[in-house]
Amino acid sequence: MAPRGRPPKPIEQHKRTGTFDASRHNRGPLAAVPAIDSAPHERPPADLFAEIMAAGSAWFAQTDGVQLSMLRESLEERARLVPVAESSTEARKQLRELNREIADWLTALGFNPTARARLGLAEVKAASTIDRMRAKADKR
Repeated sequence: MAPRGRPPKPIEQHKRTGTFDASRHNRGPLAAVPAIDSAPHERPPADLFAEIMAAGSAWFAQTDGVQLSMLRESLEERARLVPVAESSTEARKQLRELNREIADWLTALGFNPTARARLGLAEVKAASTIDRMRAKADKR
């Protein structure tokens, strides 16, 4: 069943309109997720999963366990499909579908800017004119 009511406003919108109240809208410390250096198929799935667990440990809850186990299974299946996908069209189709599924799991677990903002884990702030002028002056 779909959730009822309006979706919650992002924290940035509350700040823009002046209705931000830290006691009601603050959801804990902000966390930054480090960039992954190499392509996913170059590393074993256990290493990828360990990185995901380390990066998301700040916001994962006990209820995320099922999604995390499904993500791990998908990563392991992906590792098995990559070598086969080079020679088989059907395997490439399955790999593309699996990549979409993994991306969906990662989004649900807060691993893109939009999902982190929705979870209240990241703050997206557009640079104002004064910020750009200060950055330009700092470069000189």
